[in-house]
Amino acid sequence: MASSASFFLLLLCMAAVASAQLSPTFYDTSCPNALSTIKRAVTAAVNKENRMGASLLRLHFHDCFVQGCDGSVLLADTATFTGEQNAVPNMKSLRGFDVIDNIKSQVEAICKQTVSCADILAVAARDSVVALGGSSWTVPLGRRDSTTASSSLANSDLPPPFFNLTDLISAFDKKGFTATDMVALSGAHTIGQGQCQNFRDHIYNDSNINPGYATSLKANCPRATGSGDTNLAPLDPTTSYTFDNAYYSNLLSQKGLFHSDQELFNGGSTDNTVRNFASSAAAFSSAFASAMVKMANLSPLTGSQGQIRLTCSKVN
Repeated sequence: MASSASFFLLLLCMAAVASAQLSPTFYDTSCPNALSTIKRAVTAAVNKENRMGASLLRLHFHDCFVQGCDGSVLLADTATFTGEQNAVPNMKSLRGFDVIDNIKSQVEAICKQTVSCADILAVAARDSVVALGGSSWTVPLGRRDSTTASSSLANSDLPPPFFNLTDLISAFDKKGFTATDMVALSGAHTIGQGQCQNFRDHIYNDSNINPGYATSLKANCPRATGSGDTNLAPLDPTTSYTFDNAYYSNLLSQKGLFHSDQELFNGGSTDNTVRNFASSAAAFSSAFASAMVKMANLSPLTGSQGQIRLTCSKVN
């Protein structure tokens, strides 16, 4: 028992040291124009296609929630390597790889093999939120890129849209998040779109959904599986391309697109948090920023761990 406890404490210390090595000023000397280059590229990409902001934010989440914030989600499959992009939660739905590749090329042009893909993704997520009207936060930097990926962890750890509240709280708790963190991070669904196959059961079989809202969604999402599976609907039907707190007001009106969305306001322990975020944009912004910083600190590779990839889609 003592040895197990000592080992656990060692792991906690190692995690703390890794997190402490991250710093928002990490590139101030080695690549002083890195952040402005990333911001300029993200703003241009979002201005070209508003939906891209949500895609970049989702990429960061799907990266951090698997092995940690190490850029593993960016690694493409090869004949001898299976990455995370074709795991069930990611297949044919993750987007923005080309934008990250473009940013990486721009950063490499000014600072050769200095800025990691993992850091680019973390900063791009923040800048995407800002580009769509959301509040900013300070991103700690200094992550390095993984040389591995895990399709199995992507399948097991990323919370699916059919989870109930207990499942959601448990999934986020395993990553060190509180229930309030989980509700705040779910607010990312104030932007972006969902596929019919992920909300079909909710609109046809659940009772905790606004009838008029369900009817409007059924027009583009047939009941039959395999019919219109990839048809899209906005996660926030009121302000689809603005990062605000309207997502929570939608939940109060039973207009959550996914089953898992409406579970946050369904007579359970998170109802009051949803009410608070719906009534106070400031409360949501503060909680979201705090949770995003916590997420960006999930198991980063630092120091001599991993590598700085030359191309985000493959190891050096």
